[in-house]
This record gives sequence, structure tokens and C-alpha cells, in this order.
Amino acid sequence: MSHDHDDRPQLTAAQAAAVLTPPPGRNGGDLVVESLQGLGATTVFGLPGQHALGMFDALRRSSLRYVGLRVENNAGFAADAYGRITGEVAPLLLSTGPGALTSLAALQEAAAASAPVLAISSQIPTAGLGGGRHGYLHELRDQQASVRDIVKSVHTVRAASQIPSAIAAAWESALTAPHGPVWVEIPQDVLLAETTLPVVSAMDATPRELYPRPELTIAAAHLLSNAERPVIIAGGGVVRSDASGKLRALAEKIDAPVVTTFGGKGAFPWEHPLSLRSWLEDRHTTDFLEDADVLLVVGSGLGELSSNYHTFRPRGRVIQIEADAGKLESNHPALGIHSDAREALSELLEAVEPREDAGAAERVVAVLEKVRARIDAQELTLEQQVLDAVRQALPDGSPSFWDMTILAYWAWSAFDARRPNTMHSAQGAGGLGYGFPAAIGAASADPTTPVLAVSGDGGAMYSIAELATARQYDLPLTWLIVDDGGYGILREYMTGAFGEATGTELSRPDFVALAGSFGVPAVRTTPESLAADLGKALAEPGPSVVVLPALLRMFEPTHL
Repeated sequence: MSHDHDDRPQLTAAQAAAVLTPPPGRNGGDLVVESLQGLGATTVFGLPGQHALGMFDALRRSSLRYVGLRVENNAGFAADAYGRITGEVAPLLLSTGPGALTSLAALQEAAAASAPVLAISSQIPTAGLGGGRHGYLHELRDQQASVRDIVKSVHTVRAASQIPSAIAAAWESALTAPHGPVWVEIPQDVLLAETTLPVVSAMDATPRELYPRPELTIAAAHLLSNAERPVIIAGGGVVRSDASGKLRALAEKIDAPVVTTFGGKGAFPWEHPLSLRSWLEDRHTTDFLEDADVLLVVGSGLGELSSNYHTFRPRGRVIQIEADAGKLESNHPALGIHSDAREALSELLEAVEPREDAGAAERVVAVLEKVRARIDAQELTLEQQVLDAVRQALPDGSPSFWDMTILAYWAWSAFDARRPNTMHSAQGAGGLGYGFPAAIGAASADPTTPVLAVSGDGGAMYSIAELATARQYDLPLTWLIVDDGGYGILREYMTGAFGEATGTELSRPDFVALAGSFGVPAVRTTPESLAADLGKALAEPGPSVVVLPALLRMFEPTHL
């Protein structure tokens, strides 16, 4: 077999000289940052630690922008949001042992939400590896074992020459559908050792496209073209693959109502005549979905929240398009199509026959009226007033990041995200503390657009230290803290289940005074003045805090 290399780019004399005589004073850390730059990274998140100092020292010799947070888990949430907002890989630089382990809850959220985070962790010196219990600082018997259940792939480095290839392989893995977090591990001595390797130049780590198999597209198109009552469930995969336009075109071509999951908020226009919105925790919506003779599920595994806590029992044929092969038919028998949502919707759009259903929009209106009547009967005007005030204050193009808190649970069902990829929450893994550090990641991605974070007082204490980060980098974000004196949703759950709550009541600081001590302007508001106060805070440059003392309640569940 012969190989023709004539089409390869030829180096100029100056380039060749630079390759043969690389600049002095470089180490393994330089190979890390050069690899990231060569792959197109511009911003990295993280927190320095003793074993990782080779990477951090190399940052000052690079063009990479570093955003340092105060806790590794928060740095992971920031990287997660940066990946969601940009669709690009978000590098996360971590130290060994405690530093690495503290990031794991954030990486679990990135895995659940398909956010492309590239975690690069240091390791103890090579001589200590192998589980021999040498007593090094931060030593774990098997650090990779702690991350392997969480991330998509693990890439280990044991020599400097392995660094560029390991980072490129991890980068490609993070961006291959479904996106997700990946892990690279490099020992301290490899990061610190001087290298004479040439400077890493532009690298290629293009992810492979994930197309549907043609026979499955034909079968799905036949089912949808001949359906009497088709309905579409649009999940986070539609948002991740930038397929909202394809989704709308398909829904209109076959007159199919669309409901979006909580991870798929904004994937379909809220006010569209075919929009069932996001009331998935409502039995009227569940009944409507069960009545569909063909149900197209795009970019969702129909997990606990999307299936009204597994009470959903489809009676018709299910077509499931999902980039994560493990989620195909994981909850319901279906015509499973392993594909990126955008590619599959594009091919389905070409293959389906147009169908008209004059009654589809009327059936949507009827369901939404039933939902509205159920909520109105529960006298929850305060909750709806607060959510409306947030929507009124938030510019359409501004992203919002919601912690695990009662107002966020309302927003999952009742908030109009208005645009795709603007509303994000931690509902994938469900950990506390996501909202504010995630907003830092989004504001770092686009410092020209104000960003909103929403937390309860309990979740706010997870990330209160990041007020210093927001101030240090002068980021345009506003943090709404709804203060109800404790873990409000757990208070409701425990009172409902056991008659009283334990461990849910919290002593907390004066959030306005505390924010002021960080140099962050803050105001205490009321439900009546929330829209004005929030709008003013979002319009001003730099970080700000708005505190709303309020006891909000959840609407009654329908799955019990």
C-alpha cells in the first residue's frame, strides 16, 4: 500500500525552524494549554492545587482566558453552563484528590444534561501510582475509579508526548453526540518536567456525525404520515443539537401538537397554536399524550420527570429519537432511532407526507384550559405573580439558570423560555447550588448579555463564595434569592409524608448586607416590586443581588 503525502501542507523555513527549536522553559503544562488552544478553546475554568501548578503556570504563557472559582464543584457548574450556552468544549482544570472529587456532583449534572465539559485533573507523581499507599498528599488508590461512573470517557497520561493526543481524544468524545463530560488525568511530575517537544499547532478532533439509519427514517415517516393523532415530545436533545427550527417545521407539516420537557424548554414556541407547553407533571397532559396513536419522542429518555413520575403509559406507537443509545427504549417499547436530533428531524421532514388536522389546535387549547383550571383552583396567585414578574423583567435573549428550588419547579412547567437554549436548570442530576455558578459560566461566554440566576436561600449558601468571583471578573449577572427560611420543597415533602419536617429550617445571613460586603449591590424586594427591581438590576453593568423574602408553595402533584 502506498501513501501519497503530497497534499500535506508544507512548512516554511521559518515554521520549520520554530518546530526544530521550540522556546525554552516549557513543560508538560504548556503542552496542555497549547493543545487546548490548538483545538479552539478560548476560556478555561478551574481552581489551582499543588499537583496542578504546572498547568496553571502555563496559562500565563497562553492566550487562554482563565475564570477561577472558589469551589471546584462551582467551577464545574460554570463549565457546564459555558458548554450548554456555546455548544463548545469547556475546559475545567482541577487538582488531585479533594480538588478532583469536589467536582464530581457538577460533572454528574453535565452528564445528565449532555454538557461538553473537559475536566483535566492532576495526579500524584508517577512513582506513587498503582495503589501502593505511598502516603503522597491527595493520594487515592484509584482516582479514575471515582469518576468512571460519571464521565463519558477517561484518558490517562503517563508521559509528556501523550498529552496532545489524550486531550484531542477527550475533546472529540465530549463533542460526539450525546455531548458530555470527559476526564483527562496527568501526574504532577509530567506536568512539571521540562519538554523539548515542538509547540503544539492546530489539531483536529472533529466529532463524528450521528445519522439515523435510512430504513428507520422510512418506517417512522410512514407511521407519522398515516397517524390520526400524532403528538411530539421534544427534549433537551432538540436544544443541544440546535434543531428547534426543524422541530417546528415537522410539527406544522403533520399538524402534531408539541410538549417540551423541562430540559427542552424553548425548543418549541410557547404561544404556537400547536404548543402544549411544558405541563408534564399534569395528568391532563399525561392523558393527552397517552391518547396519541403515534408519539414521536425527540431527544428525551422519558425519565422520571418527563413521564409524570413514571405514571405515563402510552397506548399508541412510540418513535424515539435519541443520541444516547442506552436511553433507547429504556422506559417504553419504541421504534428506537439512534441519532442526533437535528439529523433525524431533518431527514424525517423530507420523508413525511403532509397531513392536515383542523382539530389539533382546538385539542391543545382544551388541554391547556383544563391545566389552567386545575392550577387556578389551588389559589396559588403569589407563585404565578412572582414567576410573571421574572418573565417581565428578563430580556428575551438573556439566559437564566435555575437552582433546585420551588420557583424553579414552577418555571419548569409554567415559564415561557421564549428562545431555545436560554433556560437551564440542574434538573438532570438534581444537585443544589447550580444556579449562580452556572450563571457565571454563561456570563463568561457572553459578557455583553445580562444573565439571571435563581436560587432559594438553602441553595444560595452552596455558592455564596462565588459572589467574590462575579465581582472579581465584573460579570453582568443578577442573582435572585427567594428566601423562605430553609429547604422549602423538602419542608413540603416531609410535612406531607410525615406530618412535620426535620432538618429543613435554616439560619441564614442577611443576604443584602453579605452581598454588599463583597462589593456587590443588593436590594430586598417584594412580590409587587420584583419586576421593577429585577429589571433595574439586570439593566445595570456588573453583578447584583435581589432578595425576595417569600414562602412559595408547589401546585398539587397528579402522580400520587
